[in-house]
Amino acid sequence: MKFWKMHGLGNDFIVIDNRRGEVGTPSQLAEKLCRRRFSVGADGLILVEKSTVADVKMRIFNADGTEAEMCGNGIRCLVKYCYENGIARKTELTVETLAGVKKIWLETTNGTVESVKVDMGKPKFNRADIPMRGTGQCVNEKLEVNGEEYTITCLSVGNPHCVIFVNDIDTFPVEQVGPKIEHHTLFPERTNVEFAQLLGRNEITLRVWERGCGETFACGTGACAAAAAGKVVGKLGDRIIVHLRGGDLLIEYVGSLYMTGTAEKVYEGTIL
Repeated sequence: MKFWKMHGLGNDFIVIDNRRGEVGTPSQLAEKLCRRRFSVGADGLILVEKSTVADVKMRIFNADGTEAEMCGNGIRCLVKYCYENGIARKTELTVETLAGVKKIWLETTNGTVESVKVDMGKPKFNRADIPMRGTGQCVNEKLEVNGEEYTITCLSVGNPHCVIFVNDIDTFPVEQVGPKIEHHTLFPERTNVEFAQLLGRNEITLRVWERGCGETFACGTGACAAAAAGKVVGKLGDRIIVHLRGGDLLIEYVGSLYMTGTAEKVYEGTIL
């Protein structure tokens, strides 16, 4: 079984063409292949599958075997894989995900995808849509973790997110606070957690604790969530540069959320 090892700003994936259904137990395969030092190693496994409603379908599994609804960095890798392998040789295409059908635009040079723009859809702030226990919205509310109080804004961009603005991103204890919020009883399906530092009205630095993965070098949906949360609470404008550990994303929030960034092929391999 052949695969591509890919990454979007350091958020790395194993991508497999599963249109023939050769992968029968994807959760188990994800756990096996994503183990760093003992296998290929990755944040997640992406499967390209047939779709009846879009050009292709994306399924994505975290390193712990859980299936995610959507992944911003992952979908950029998937469309680069599909374009360069002739699966969907189009510069405008659609991808079916568990979070709905996403429209995507590619910038290409000599048959190689250089940049990808994704319509990530409209964020949802109602607790029931995240999902999050309680009623109404959770915007600028207080949450106590390990004896410390944090101001949180929660939303869904196809998957659940909890955004916190902090003063110093470099010294913030992401590894301690992130998992506590991920597994907090407020979130019945757990949550991704974003820690953002403002650099101006149109620029932030972001660290993300991803559900099922831990801290990653980048998170596309996390960047979208932070930009949307920042605009809703009056901290950010509608065109944001998000600096992540692995590089930068451009997020535009104009009704829908639009994410623009790169995707890279690292190498090809064969699973024996």
